[in-house]
Amino acid sequence: MRKVIGIGETVLDIIFKGDDPIGAVPGGSVYNSIISLGRSGVQCAFISETGNDRVGKRITSFLRDNGVNADSVYVYPESKSPLSLAFLNENHNAEYIFYKEHSNDRLDFTYPDIQPNDIILYGSYYALNPVIRPQVFAFLDYAKRHGAILYYDVNFRNSHKDELTKLRSNMLENFELADIIRGSSEDFEIICNMSSADKVYNSEISFYCKNFIYTQGSNPVVLRSGTLHKEYPVQESGETVSTIGAGDNFNAGVAFAMIKNNITLDMIKNQLQESQWDELINYGQLFAACACASMNNYVDHSFAKKRMEELENKGM
Repeated sequence: MRKVIGIGETVLDIIFKGDDPIGAVPGGSVYNSIISLGRSGVQCAFISETGNDRVGKRITSFLRDNGVNADSVYVYPESKSPLSLAFLNENHNAEYIFYKEHSNDRLDFTYPDIQPNDIILYGSYYALNPVIRPQVFAFLDYAKRHGAILYYDVNFRNSHKDELTKLRSNMLENFELADIIRGSSEDFEIICNMSSADKVYNSEISFYCKNFIYTQGSNPVVLRSGTLHKEYPVQESGETVSTIGAGDNFNAGVAFAMIKNNITLDMIKNQLQESQWDELINYGQLFAACACASMNNYVDHSFAKKRMEELENKGM
């Protein structure tokens, strides 16, 4: 069975509305994607690190409770787990404050088994951090040489804008490794001061990777590939409660659809058909809409059960 392997940060997200905390859930951008995929019946593993404390134990147990292999999560013996404060505004979007002991970054882990057409999810600052970059790059290069599909979510936050110059070479390496890149309009406004999908694609992406998904909140999702230029209106959904996991779950939906529809690396390299891209974007939007309907960072169990049944009906 094909797997999805995520590599990224872990945090405890403490969520505020105004100045009042209203919840706390395990999180991290790729972590959120992997939880949703594990719940949906996809075989998953996660690579990360956490502290040897109550929060860290919750983060790793939550992975296992949702069907995710956590054997590659390194636990620092004498360290506190990272925290994120997420302040929701009137539009249900979050502003973040992060607390992490970066002096402990070193990422010591055992590689999970990687087979051709397994999917690797990577992104955000974790995929750029110079301290752990050698280990992250070595793993991504190993996965690519073993025939995995690499999906890169740029997810670059304003809090790291001052580091952009020194992080640029790592970002370009990530672009070159990727088979599919997803980025938001906010990402590229920070990175290159551009707000046009075509300008971003032509100047930043296409030289390195032909497949680009550009999301822009409530505005249409833009797809650019070697042969296809298309826009997808954002699907109507119920009330938005929180957008914290929207992009993460969009990624999960795309990965789920690749597994469900048996999209292989060779198919991606030879250019997917329009109907195949339609399916990937549709599931990305379905997963994102579900996550936005609750204060959790992932799809709910009833949604996940339906996805699990879809895989079972496909004999997976």
